[in-house]
Amino acid sequence: MKIEVRKVLSQNDMDDFVKLPRLIYKGVAQYVPDMESDTRGLFRRETNPGLDFSYIQAFVAYGDGKPVGRIVGIVNRKANKKWNTHKVRFSLIEFIDDERVSSGLIEAVSHWGASMGMDHIEGPLGITDLDKEGMLVEDFELAGSMTAIYNPDYYPRHMEALGFEKEVDWLQVRISIPKEVPAKYARVAQYLRESAGLHVKKYTSKELMDSKGHEVFALFNEAYKPIFGFSELSAEQIDYFLKHYLTLIDTRLIPVVENDKGELVGAAVTMVSLAEAMQKAGGTLWPTGWWHLLKALKLKHADHVEMLLIAVRPDLQGLGVNALFFDDLIPIYNKCGISWAETGPQLEDNVRELSQWKPLNPQYVKRRRCYTKAISDKH
Repeated sequence: MKIEVRKVLSQNDMDDFVKLPRLIYKGVAQYVPDMESDTRGLFRRETNPGLDFSYIQAFVAYGDGKPVGRIVGIVNRKANKKWNTHKVRFSLIEFIDDERVSSGLIEAVSHWGASMGMDHIEGPLGITDLDKEGMLVEDFELAGSMTAIYNPDYYPRHMEALGFEKEVDWLQVRISIPKEVPAKYARVAQYLRESAGLHVKKYTSKELMDSKGHEVFALFNEAYKPIFGFSELSAEQIDYFLKHYLTLIDTRLIPVVENDKGELVGAAVTMVSLAEAMQKAGGTLWPTGWWHLLKALKLKHADHVEMLLIAVRPDLQGLGVNALFFDDLIPIYNKCGISWAETGPQLEDNVRELSQWKPLNPQYVKRRRCYTKAISDKH
């Protein structure tokens, strides 16, 4: 089979890029597809404000003229400046089990990055920390989620064969929802209410769209600033995320914590999982995908939630503010019939973040990895 890697330059090329996962994941029960419209939107400035500070290029690998792999190259100028690096990221990588294909894809992004002065390649990483990141290296038998990468078990083997090394690993935390708030959380939450004047509040959708949403994301920007690879979200990106995702989230599941001055000091964003609905939709809204999503949102909830983001103002981190989130959410989860929850990827060396789950007897699952290597001088 003759392998050729081409830049995505036309609408037909983009169609091949978007539809490639159908080949890779045919019959794979664990895979949760992205909405194809969202994938196309990544490359349009009007739907991806991150392109204001990032270069992006998609590639498709063809074997005897048929699509057999894909990849995206990203140069995030804001992140490179912040971290004083010259890195090109790769994202949305998919390929059949043929090292000529994976090698050709990585070579294409490396060459593209080198043409702009980049000296290392790393990934999978998106433009922002809210994009899917990290290649799955364990627990391939577990069902995927709406917000994290699922990939076949041969992908890590290809990365190692190509000379990549581990840069960082993430873990996801899976918990069963208890019938009662654990005593430790209840005790700490009560102490913080009485001694520190902290309290949980729920913003309405209108409040989040008007101004509070920007305050929440400003808190995320501040809290996540020192975390690997993070670059602050712009006002335009915040507007996009609010407009795009707020309608999907039950605001009862977004507790925020304010102090007695009314200042926002903590926020958690959780949502009922849409993974099963997205699997049924098959990545498209038409002809019936919209019904599966509407049913999941309005008529019949899934039995678990995805805990997307948790942030506490840096000066209050380590004081147990997260207990207020748990104290608020656990009764709501029980009322909604939610039996378990799973976080997004958490850096394995973020001991403070991982240790907060101990009273809930957590499982640490779905290890995933960001790989890196130097770009060869031959470029």
